[in-house]
Amino acid sequence: MSEREGKGKVGIKELSPIDVYKLLPRTNCKECGEENCMAFATKVVNREVPVDKCPPLLIKGHEKAYKQLKEMLKPPIKEVVVGVGDRAVKIGGKLVMYRHEFTYFNPTAVAIDVTDEMSDEEILDRIKRTEKFSFEYIGQTLKLDMIAVRSTSNDPEKFRATVKKVTENTNLPLILCSLNPSMLEAGLMAAPKSRPLLYAATQDNWNDMAELALMYNCPLAIFAPNNLKLLKSLAKTLVAYGVEDLVLDPGTFTSEGLADVLNNFTMIRRAACKSGDEFLGFPLIGVPMTVWMERGEAPEEVAKWKEAYVASLLIVRFADVIIVHSADGWSLLPPVVLRQNIYTDPRKPVAVEPGLKVFGNPDEKSPVMFTTNFALTYFTVASDIESAKVNAYLMVVDTEGIAVDSAVAGRKLTAEKVADAIKASKVEDKVKHRRLIIPGKAARLSGEIEEQSGWEVLVGPRDSSDIPKFLQEKWQTPE
Repeated sequence: MSEREGKGKVGIKELSPIDVYKLLPRTNCKECGEENCMAFATKVVNREVPVDKCPPLLIKGHEKAYKQLKEMLKPPIKEVVVGVGDRAVKIGGKLVMYRHEFTYFNPTAVAIDVTDEMSDEEILDRIKRTEKFSFEYIGQTLKLDMIAVRSTSNDPEKFRATVKKVTENTNLPLILCSLNPSMLEAGLMAAPKSRPLLYAATQDNWNDMAELALMYNCPLAIFAPNNLKLLKSLAKTLVAYGVEDLVLDPGTFTSEGLADVLNNFTMIRRAACKSGDEFLGFPLIGVPMTVWMERGEAPEEVAKWKEAYVASLLIVRFADVIIVHSADGWSLLPPVVLRQNIYTDPRKPVAVEPGLKVFGNPDEKSPVMFTTNFALTYFTVASDIESAKVNAYLMVVDTEGIAVDSAVAGRKLTAEKVADAIKASKVEDKVKHRRLIIPGKAARLSGEIEEQSGWEVLVGPRDSSDIPKFLQEKWQTPE
């Protein structure tokens, strides 16, 4: 193994703000928006701001330091951009192998496939379903990301026409899928400036695929099923050839070979993140839709279910982009919700903005409740209030994104905070009464809240689904 092949990088754990600070101009000019260079260096290390936000670093004379910083901050997994414009998708860019070590960037892109043997109606329907897929989850809108156009006809003209049809009806980024370079060239001619991901180079076609990637400035996937040595060798060859934006596919086998798939994905990511292997430091692509090729006589529902769990496994095991066939909401929802959970920042609880929320058309006699700003708690409570069509005010108290019971135990939710929230919300100007319904899990704070706020406290239900029943039985409209 050469020095280049075996050399590791400074990991996120070893990189400290002082390492960055030493290479900054250290003028404390505040042009970056921070109070001083050390504060800026801290945010750079935490990936909260890019180093390019330092204007003095970009002027002549600092080229060497800038280059050193870019190299120092380069993630073990290269970031690759697919597509152009506002809908372009970034894949890869991971700094760590495991989420708890830091955080994951660039959520796994999900692509729905179409083929060049589908009818125009089916193609348009699948594009529409991909575009329209939307699910609100704890304040986030979950969507799909790409369209994968597969050549199953082996007819260049059919493939070209299909790619043209797709690009005319969506600006989602594309993956053009064929092992035949002539097919991909035909597709590229129909969308020459769309920067699709080309899938895929193999040991038999890599030269022609590399020429297409360079000619059209496209990222290129490498396919070497269950052969990590060949995968790395092809990556090394293509990098030397000049293709810098690569995506790796070690193969997706959904039956007996599933254990090998998970092992291969894990070994590749470990080699990049833990050993600094730059030729394996590229985004990974998984293809759960191979379930349909191995389906046999199984019913469609079984294939969709199996595809959903394979997609979920690949998301957990470091896949940066996946191609699926089923466009049904029930089979897509589990993997995209899982993706959202994994790609939140473990250093920061998922929180909503504190303040007063209005439900329905409340008046001066309407109930006033409060909850914490932990996103899952808030959206659960809000959903239950909306579903019951209750007219009410809901104060969201800042507990640093912690749920009610944990916030009470950890003193993030106190009577003082509730009293301050009442004043800050100005809810006293909106209702004539002074009665506050508090979460059942905050019952032990009831006396203190009354003392601090001067409001009468009603201890509400422990579960927000019981709010309608509680209001019906316990809330008496003030005179």
